[in-house]
Order: sequence, then structure tokens, then C-alpha cells
Amino acid sequence: MSRAKHPHALLSVAQTGEADRLSTVAGKSVFDLMESAGRAVAGEISRRWTPRPITVLCGPGNNGGDGFVAALALAQAGWPVRLALLGTREALHGAALWHANRWPGPVEPLCPAAIEGASLVVDAIFGSGLNRPLDACVSEILALVGKRGIPIIAVDVPSGVQGDSGAATGAAAAAMCVTFARKKPAHVLLPGRELCGEVVVADIGIPDAVFDALSIDTWENHPQQWQGDMPLPQFGGNKFTRGSALLIGGYPMTGAARMAARAAARAGAGLTTIAVPEHSLAVYAAALTSIMVQPLTTDDDLGRLLADPRYTACLIGPGAGVGDSTKARALAMLASGKAVLLDADAITACAAHPEELFAAIKGACVLTPHEGEFKRLFSCDGDKLSRARQAAKRSGAVIVLKGSDTVIASPDGRAAINSNAPATLATAGSGDVLAGLILGLLAQGMNAFPAACAAVWIHGAAAASFGPGLLAEDLPDLVPGVLRQLPICAGC
Repeated sequence: MSRAKHPHALLSVAQTGEADRLSTVAGKSVFDLMESAGRAVAGEISRRWTPRPITVLCGPGNNGGDGFVAALALAQAGWPVRLALLGTREALHGAALWHANRWPGPVEPLCPAAIEGASLVVDAIFGSGLNRPLDACVSEILALVGKRGIPIIAVDVPSGVQGDSGAATGAAAAAMCVTFARKKPAHVLLPGRELCGEVVVADIGIPDAVFDALSIDTWENHPQQWQGDMPLPQFGGNKFTRGSALLIGGYPMTGAARMAARAAARAGAGLTTIAVPEHSLAVYAAALTSIMVQPLTTDDDLGRLLADPRYTACLIGPGAGVGDSTKARALAMLASGKAVLLDADAITACAAHPEELFAAIKGACVLTPHEGEFKRLFSCDGDKLSRARQAAKRSGAVIVLKGSDTVIASPDGRAAINSNAPATLATAGSGDVLAGLILGLLAQGMNAFPAACAAVWIHGAAAASFGPGLLAEDLPDLVPGVLRQLPICAGC
């Protein structure tokens, strides 16, 4: 079958089990699914390595059954294969037992002796459903494999990595991970992502219709998910029909807002304006050309700007300062009925009274905290994906919980996990640029969740296109090159 339906879906452990069940209802044999899975593992190994001594480590469940199939396929292809099992063959059941009984060679106990002389190791001990610490003997042998530098090929996920969260207990890093049908959150959430190595998604014959029945609500962030929502310039339009972005600039930290403003303009906002303290007007005006600068002389000036219907989205946070005035301005923006983005200082300024902030969120709103800011504003437990979802539901805003594995969560339960951000984005000001990109898309009328997803992906792609030596101020000028690569933007 093709991977045409929901190709970037991330399936939870429960959804994966349901996909298997629905496949059997549709006429697929569980024995055949396991056969396809194990042969896919063997095939990916054979594509990357020539035959050499390999030990397949099998566990007591279906993951182990996949390992038995892979071992048999490799042995039939001429590989010297040893197989070690946690427990006994008689303790297996169902399809795993049936495939184990097809293995013609010896079954060794899972212990350090089993990897002697091995050039490769297949980890088919536990799959993504494990939610407890690894057995001591498993931890010992995996640690030994890692110490000896033997490449590991993991089946589904490395043993010890939890499929829904990416949390890891005693897992050894794999050179390659072969999973089936679709990825799981663990393949893109840290620390699981770093432990999985190269991730290969193998087609094992699950019908496309099965994915339609799974109520999928989590995806790996990818243009296919949001490019149809991207705003495009229209003939006959003007700067105001393309949307106007308004952001508050602070003092003396002027660089943050200036970078955000340039990013908003590069994202396509027809007009971008920074409202700044009057005494800093010259600083901003001297550094900006196409960005409009407006003075905030009295308390009424912001209200006048917010009352202007031409402004379609607002941002406060980058360099705004942490204080009552920032909080008051954030609440005024939320009361305006425009799309609002709160970032950095604005989040911290509202952290002492989060319920007041949440009550003020009535329309399109995006919050972009890093982990420290998130903890100031929310008291959520669990893994990163779960915490972002809880925060979105509680606040009524789209949450962009930033990091190398940024999670974007919507109040309606949808979530995307970003995986294209390079390590070079860990530089001062990159978050301000991200805020500006989101602002620019919001200003053009893009809905909050796809706008946040698009901006996060574009941000990562822009950084990746530059390489080493990246400064945050480089990012806005890299955005047009990224946009040109999107099929929807071709010819813009």
C-alpha cells in the first residue's frame, strides 16, 4: 500500500495497536504483518551493510517476533546470524511464537556472551509500548554494545524509549531505527530522537483506510500540513490587503523588536509598524527603512493604534521589558479583537496572574514560551507533548513550546512536533525572529495553528540553509529562499 494517507502523522502506541487491529479486520493477517515488519528490517540492513556477523536480540513480545523474522531473512540471505532471547521460546505466544518456531538455529540466552564477535546488533527486545525501566540484564548488554561501538539497528524504537513521550531509561543509541507504517512521537521528541539514529518508516501493508479511522491529531511538522493555508499575494492587492502587523518595541533592548519586525515583513506582511517609546524613536528609525516607526508618547497612543482597523495582528514581548506596562499592553492587545502573539517578556510579565491572562484570550492568540517561561506561566506535568497540549487547552491559545523539538499545540487538541531545526538556532535573538515570522503570517489572515506550524518550520529551514556561523539577524533575509522552495509559493 502507499503512504498517501496522513504521511506525516505521528501515531501513539495505542493508535499503532488499533491500526494493527483494524488491519486484521480488513483481512490482513497478524502473521503477515509481522512477516512484513521483520523482512523490512532485514531489507534495510542489507541495503546499508554487506553480510557480516550479526546478533539479533529478541524480547518476549511482538517486537521479538519481528526480530525472529529478520534473523531468518538475513540467514537465508547468507548472513552469519546469532539469535538471543530474553526468556524462553515457550513463553512467546501468537504470531511471535509462530515465527520463533520457524527459526532453525539455536536460541541463546540474552546475555553479554551473545554479542561476542558481532559486527552489528539488532535490538528487537522491547518496542515503543514499554513504560517501565529496562531489566538489569537488558541494560547491561545494551551498555556493552554501546561501549564496544557496535552499530545497533532498532526495531520500532530503541529498547527503553517510550513511544508516546520520547523518554528514555537505559536505552542505547541506535545507528538506525526501522519503524512501521508511521512514526511515533518518540522518533521526533527528545531524547528519543537522538537515540533513534536514522529513522526508516517501512510499509508493512496497513490499508490506507485504517489511518482515516484513527482520529489522528499529531503530526511531524511538514509543509504538506499547512502549505495550503499559506497566504499568497494577489494581483490587484495592496500593502493593506496583505495585512498590517503591529509590534511594540522596547528600550534599551531594541534589537529584538527590530529583528522581529523584519521577519514579519519577510513573511509577507504588507505593512509592519513598531510602536516605541518616544525617546528611542531615533534609534529605531535609523536602523529601519521599510518598517514604519510610531512613537508611544502617551498612554492613549497604543489604544489609537489598536483602534486602527488596518492593523490585523499584534506582537508584544521581544525586548519589551518585564513590568506592569508590558502586561497592560498585552491585555489591551487581547481586548482589541485582533490576532495576538505574546512572546518573551510579555509572557513573564503575565506569569504572576495567569488566570487573568487566560480569561482575556478570546480570539486568535499564540504564546511562544521556552521551557523557563512555560514553567512560570503553567503548572503542567508530563512529557513535552502532553504539557503543551494541557497548556493550550487551559489558556485557549496556540502554544509554541520552543526547543530543538518545538511542540506546537492547539486548544482543540491538534499538535505538531518540529524536527528540522539545526543546533545553530541556539543563538541569541532567534526566538525574536520566530515571533516575527508568526506575526507576519497572522497579519495576513492565516489561522493561528497553521501559522505557528509554518513559521516554526520556515525558521528551521532558514537556519539549516545558512549553516555554521549563523546569527539571528541573518534569519529574516534567508526566509525568501525558503519560501521559494514551497510548491505553493512557486512564481510568487
